[in-house]
Amino acid sequence: MPLALLALALLHLAIGASIGLSVDEAHYLLYAAHPDWSYFDHPPLVGWIQWPLVVLDAPVWLARALPGALWLLTAWGIFHVTERLQPAHRHAGLWALTAFALAPVIHVLAIGLVPDTLLMALGIWTMALTLHIVRQTTLAGWRWWLLLGLALGLAGLSKYTAVLLAAPVVLCLLLRYGAGLLLRARVWAALLLALLVVSPVFWWNAQHDWVSLKYQAQHGSGGHWEALHVLQFLVIQAVSYGPLLSAGCMSSGVVQGRRWRWFFLLPFGVLAYMAGGGVSLPHWSAPAWVCLAPFAGVVLARAWAAGHRRWIATLALLQALICAAMLALTLGGGAPLFSRTLLVTPEGDNPFSDLFGWDAAGERARALARAQGLSSVSVQNWTLASRIGWYAQPLPVHVLDIGMSQFVVWAGDLPAGADTLLVDVSRLSFTPPVGEHGFARCTLLETLPVYRWGTPLARFHFYACRGWSGSPKPQAAAPGSP
Repeated sequence: MPLALLALALLHLAIGASIGLSVDEAHYLLYAAHPDWSYFDHPPLVGWIQWPLVVLDAPVWLARALPGALWLLTAWGIFHVTERLQPAHRHAGLWALTAFALAPVIHVLAIGLVPDTLLMALGIWTMALTLHIVRQTTLAGWRWWLLLGLALGLAGLSKYTAVLLAAPVVLCLLLRYGAGLLLRARVWAALLLALLVVSPVFWWNAQHDWVSLKYQAQHGSGGHWEALHVLQFLVIQAVSYGPLLSAGCMSSGVVQGRRWRWFFLLPFGVLAYMAGGGVSLPHWSAPAWVCLAPFAGVVLARAWAAGHRRWIATLALLQALICAAMLALTLGGGAPLFSRTLLVTPEGDNPFSDLFGWDAAGERARALARAQGLSSVSVQNWTLASRIGWYAQPLPVHVLDIGMSQFVVWAGDLPAGADTLLVDVSRLSFTPPVGEHGFARCTLLETLPVYRWGTPLARFHFYACRGWSGSPKPQAAAPGSP
């Protein structure tokens, strides 16, 4: 199994060296290019950890070694927790690693660094530290409590949902030691260390009118709650992580110490409820699934020993094929599945196309801006800003839309009367804004087609837009590329 995990890590690195940056990856690399105490949409650790590589101008493939290393660290933590949680079940640790390695979405987090990649590793190791402290016959020494405080603080620097990790830690500790634990100095030292580590987030927010915390509160509340959205969430989760990991939900009566399942149940339950309001992405729950992996390992080990080998082998093979297909489609930009010869669809409908062409588009944007005497780049939706912002450096990027984003913090709003290079891409195309709520005029300069293995993926359009009105309004997506 260690050799298999290492081979998978090398495969992740090879794929990462062959594709462009995703929306989130580029956004967090820009964090590293603009070091700060925190940021509008996330805490700073995902940027801080990449800062040395950005300073050294390291290639993208080397930056992608970070999520690969965190993936391996997470796997190690899963094996460690499984062996400690239920040592009597032979091979449970290997089965836990198998369920983890065959979860499709987790491979995405092993290629691209996002806050959830960090939280997966920190979550399982926080669980490991809590397990160690609880299993001691006497109160654990200072070192273990301080390590726990450090882990929780780093989790808080990774993502705001780390609070869902802290809650089961508190629950497990109070169930083991009772309220008298609150009278122990080392417990408060761990808490103070966690707060000290996460304090940059509060410092930055205090300087920016608590804009990040307000945004998270509004974003997390979502819209009208519907049970159908929760059902959709559960179906997507089952496909994204597979039945092998889901087996951990059946561990009642199999694994000693039911309290440990709260490391999965609490965050997953909150995310499922949030999904009812329309707020959900498949990878948000990855840290919770990682904490369920040890339970899945025990259940699978027992089921294998009980003779249910054909079912388990079939499920494992099915998940392996899904993972292989997903990675192959990622590498090929969706070809041949989304090739026009197999699926008649306009450019832009291919969900894998978004990983290609941005480096060429950024280079072309710099050249066109220089030739036209333009000092900035603009886009009409914040999701288009991160890749062009990374690849077109040092040009500042403006988002021509109503609302707050990190790009407003970095570059501000485009000033009234200003000229800019407007970039549009077929996957999320918008009509160039001209008129009362746009520019005086926009001129199409060039169209850049993007291909992967002969398959058309996207088209970039570059406009010289002059005389910004300073009064934007939300733009409706165009029915096709202009």
